[in-house]
Amino acid sequence: MPNIELLEKSMPVAPIRIAALGCRELAEEVDRKLVKFRKELVERKQLSVIPQGYSEESFIVECECPRFGTGEGKGYIKESVRGTDLYIMVDVTNYSESYTVCGHENHMSPDNHFQDLKRIISAATGKAHRINVIMPFLYEGRQHRRTKRESLDCALALKELSDMGVSNIITFDAHDPRVQNSIPLNGFDNFFPTYQFLKALIKSVPDLRVDNDHLMIISPDEGAMSRAVYFSNILGVDMGMFYKRRDYSTIVNGKNPIVAHEFLGDSVEGKDVVVIDDMISSGGSMLDVAKQLKERNAKRVFVCTTYGLFTDGLDKFDEYYEKGWLDRVITTNLNYRIPELLERPYYVEANMSKYLASIIDIINHDVSVEKVRSSNEKIMSLMEKVNSR
Repeated sequence: MPNIELLEKSMPVAPIRIAALGCRELAEEVDRKLVKFRKELVERKQLSVIPQGYSEESFIVECECPRFGTGEGKGYIKESVRGTDLYIMVDVTNYSESYTVCGHENHMSPDNHFQDLKRIISAATGKAHRINVIMPFLYEGRQHRRTKRESLDCALALKELSDMGVSNIITFDAHDPRVQNSIPLNGFDNFFPTYQFLKALIKSVPDLRVDNDHLMIISPDEGAMSRAVYFSNILGVDMGMFYKRRDYSTIVNGKNPIVAHEFLGDSVEGKDVVVIDDMISSGGSMLDVAKQLKERNAKRVFVCTTYGLFTDGLDKFDEYYEKGWLDRVITTNLNYRIPELLERPYYVEANMSKYLASIIDIINHDVSVEKVRSSNEKIMSLMEKVNSR
């Protein structure tokens, strides 16, 4: 179990309870890992007296947000959460869930999920010892700054959660983590799936050679530079980047259209390349980058993103894979993915359930999260195994 020595010397702040909104499958997987962690720790400590609620068969608390015929809703927690350390997990991107308004079926939008999150916080009626929100895909994270006369949706959402009594907000690969400045007195933890990406990639590509002669890290735009720099430094390989030339005279779908992707960096000829970013939305930019890398004679193109949204479907990805312009797409299981994606030959899942369970366990013991935030040691250990093959 990770960080077991750290947990041995500390006590939990309160019994854990996990409420799931739009991510039941992930919550159950995290729950199984957490149950296993706690049983291992109890056996290791050989405690004669176990704190109440410390080791359970399940930490999940049942909750729901039923709707009236008009579409209005309410939050309902089916058991007491008094005195508990409540973790509310929510996937705001899960559009597969629906509700009925006057006989018409509506799919859940991020706004609907965020409203349900507030309903469950309200249903706890202030009786929980502490409320923590686990929101892997940060609600309105891409509307994090103001240009001209625009709303600041992400900052408003964080402020609203803070005002409702939420102590900690846990997210992954936030589009811009500086948005936490809107709630400077609250806990805001931003984690990255770097180790899980590498583990999934190495497992799915056994002949991958991690050295400067055979591998290169690529940033698809300026925003992903910090991720790519970290990846290249920890692996000891070169990196390159694309920057987007946009047409600022027009606006399409709320943004300036991309005219071209320009490449900066050394030659990728004959090398495997890993393109790293926070999300695939429609995927147009990522596919264009993959094609350009192949045209520059890259050997194989692997795409790693935390979130695979695929808002325009999978047809283009299928086409690029069949043409040999794309070899692997790796995303985490932190957000809803359509069942068809899981069956694609090019798709690889980076499973985050164990990491998320470890984060919950650490925060529940009220000790530093730096041990779980930093994955340098695990990555170096993984690289030693790869290089010894």
